[in-house]
Amino acid sequence: MQTDPNGPNPKKSKDSPSNSANTESTQSPSPFPDEVLEKVLSFLNSDKDRSSVSLVCKDWYNAERWTRTKLFIGNCYSVSPEIVARRFTKIKSVTLKGKPRFSDFNLVPQNWGADVHYWLLMFANVYPFLEELRLKRMTISDESLELLATSFPGFRALSLMSCDGFSTDGLKAIATHCRSLTELDIQDVDMDDFCGGWLSCFPEDFGSLEVLNFATLDSEVNFDALERLVSQCKSLRVLKVNKTITLDQLQRLLLRAPQLMELGTGSFQQELLPGQFGDLGIAFSNCKNLRTLSGLWEVASIYFPVLYVACASLTFLNLNYTALRSDEFGSLLAHCPNLRRLWVLDTVEDKGLEAVGSSCPLLEELRVFPADPYDQHLHRGVTESGFVAVSRGCRKLHYVLYFCWQMTNAAVATIVQNCPNFTHFRLCIMNPGRPDYLTNEPMDEAFGAVVKNCTKLQRLSMSGLLTDLTFEYIGKYAKNLETLSVAFAGSSDRGMQCVLEGCPKLRKLEIRDCPFGNAALLSGLEKYETMRSLWMSSCNVTINACQRLAREMPRLNVEVMKDKESDDSRADKVYVYRSVAGPRRDAPPFVLTL
Repeated sequence: MQTDPNGPNPKKSKDSPSNSANTESTQSPSPFPDEVLEKVLSFLNSDKDRSSVSLVCKDWYNAERWTRTKLFIGNCYSVSPEIVARRFTKIKSVTLKGKPRFSDFNLVPQNWGADVHYWLLMFANVYPFLEELRLKRMTISDESLELLATSFPGFRALSLMSCDGFSTDGLKAIATHCRSLTELDIQDVDMDDFCGGWLSCFPEDFGSLEVLNFATLDSEVNFDALERLVSQCKSLRVLKVNKTITLDQLQRLLLRAPQLMELGTGSFQQELLPGQFGDLGIAFSNCKNLRTLSGLWEVASIYFPVLYVACASLTFLNLNYTALRSDEFGSLLAHCPNLRRLWVLDTVEDKGLEAVGSSCPLLEELRVFPADPYDQHLHRGVTESGFVAVSRGCRKLHYVLYFCWQMTNAAVATIVQNCPNFTHFRLCIMNPGRPDYLTNEPMDEAFGAVVKNCTKLQRLSMSGLLTDLTFEYIGKYAKNLETLSVAFAGSSDRGMQCVLEGCPKLRKLEIRDCPFGNAALLSGLEKYETMRSLWMSSCNVTINACQRLAREMPRLNVEVMKDKESDDSRADKVYVYRSVAGPRRDAPPFVLTL
């Protein structure tokens, strides 16, 4: 059997950008016949397991490459389409991520890259049987969507999350040509939304959709086309519509799809006649399998009773677009005893979070978003007391994203004592550099308590007044940490050095507006090859230090983005990532590749 000549040293490939897409081992051959080995490996679905299997020996490496049908690439520039095509021959599903996460905060300039078109050209040539494409933070044009729609006869699933570059014209191509489509999931995209006529482009006899999500699109849709589509797709289990869908339209959709498991509603502001109110309640009561509810734009508490009948079975309630008061929120939660996941705006205030603690004992994930992140009035929103109340009543909590205006060391220590199984702890104190507001001390002991108590911690986001002591705690205790995000924190280069020296599983390090400089950057020379990426912006890093990093670590891509008015010697934004493909060929002029 032939092995891929492009494989790097197997010691470097365990965490390779394409899940061992470029790995070769030279150990003794497998004792199993090829047919048996390939059959066994076909049952492995975990990317990590497959990555490990490919390192055993040449036979296992080849069997893994011949049996892999799903591919996850966490950075579209970590490997080239050509390398992927040489390595794998039977790929049917691709997940591809593009821009750094800080692009969500407008820190990555427009036209930075991550265009999917070149990938699609390769897929069309070598994977004509491609069925699924899932993109995150990628640029995809209408031309690319047309290519996708016409090149893969059996294409089934398209997911676009935080993508840009396309319009509803591209969606028309997908609806027109993808006759086997089961999933169309459009989330948080930056697109030209011309009209809702794209729904009319599905064929008259089309009925295969199982997932349809256009919740974040703005324009009105052709409701007749939507209603026909929903009534014909008997296996539809996820339907998330945008806020232009009225309550009476929602009621008609629910009557035609009582099998739904996930529902995203439209606006809940329409005035209903008594008969319409009752009909809507009946429609919800017929949805016996409903587990996820979202949408509820501008909902009025008068309509809550129509939801109560469906609330008992809900495991995920997403109120990210719903500014509820604490009393309204509490009355709704009283009917949701089985919630595992809850997303909510901080308009519910601490009293609303107290209701979470008393009503949702099974809760595992909580996200509290700011309704107005620019509101400086500290008496609004949520505080440490609401967070503590949740931790007391929800002992299974292991994922939190919490935006607040104030916090204390003691509160965080109490929270992690109550819930020591956190795997994701993301605390955003929205006043940069704010200390413990009661003691005026840094928040070092708060995050020290997190990493000491939460031994399973994989992701940590920090804010508030933090010194190097916090980073010393992280380096000493956070042995399972994979992703660390830091803003407006630290005292010196020592802080970043502690993290790079002490966190063996670190894969992504995201830093902005911190005092870390050249010594901090260069302290990770050996570490960066085991990580997926490093992002630094508005730190004290120079071009010279970045050039040295690039010289000493040639297998890393070191990119510098310059601000127009900055000092020529300063590296304003630095993006470092490992790649087996070398420097990218589509870097715009404002990106300096070293």
